[in-house]
Amino acid sequence: MTDLELQQYRARLWRTDGNPVRTLEDARRFLESVGLCLMYPERSMPLVPTLIGAFVGSAENLPDQKHAFADPRAREATELMVRLLRDRAAHEAHFYTGNNLILDASLFPFLYALLSDRNPKAPPRPKTQGAEISPLAITVFEALQKSGPMSKGQLRSTLGGELSSAGLDRALGELWAILKITRVDYRDDVGAFWDVLYRWAPEAVKEGINVSAPEAVSALVSKYLEAVVAASEQEIEEFFLRLTSRAKVREAVNALLAARELSLIGVGSRALIHVTPVAEEQQSRSHG
Repeated sequence: MTDLELQQYRARLWRTDGNPVRTLEDARRFLESVGLCLMYPERSMPLVPTLIGAFVGSAENLPDQKHAFADPRAREATELMVRLLRDRAAHEAHFYTGNNLILDASLFPFLYALLSDRNPKAPPRPKTQGAEISPLAITVFEALQKSGPMSKGQLRSTLGGELSSAGLDRALGELWAILKITRVDYRDDVGAFWDVLYRWAPEAVKEGINVSAPEAVSALVSKYLEAVVAASEQEIEEFFLRLTSRAKVREAVNALLAARELSLIGVGSRALIHVTPVAEEQQSRSHG
């Protein structure tokens, strides 16, 4: 495979080849095929499909998160993303500030297994999954658990006191990072609505609790490689550093290579890792 062929494969998968995603059903098919994507492009993370790129049908002149407010295409793409969330065809995870990871519903249990404390109904402990959880975050979780989906304004009214917007944002971010809560809706006049994750996606949570961490990393790595077609081990590790340790990713990649579920492919002068095609895997096993 040449570098140009690799770029063409990615453009076709990421729908940046002039074949834009516009309907809800089309968006579902796109997300099922790539498994995960960012909302907007990130300069430090080029090997990830984006929903805005799929919506526009091009990788050129896309707004980043900081400039999305001024781009009408971003508003339309966000509306499509919110419809995916409402439909429970997709879930979000905190990845970059303001630029979240969007996952197909089938892949989300693996992320839950990786990031959560596996005790969905219990308030988070002050130190959970290596993250510091503030007293306010615990209070916010208990309020959502008791009262159901609420916007920031409704939370501020419910909790009372001199609660700052920045403090509430931090508390929501802390809970979202460990998948205690999730955004479930958005309205232009009031913003996002939040709810406890176990009530919004009970089946995904139930499934994720029973997935081991190594199994979760392996599943996510495999789907990521399907989405990017081929990547170096360093590129794979750099993507997953926001979700788990480099050592765990390397362990998963080595195990998948040993099991022949992943294999090396020549791309230009580089040897990259890709998901072993079924025919190639069957042939390798028959000669193994």
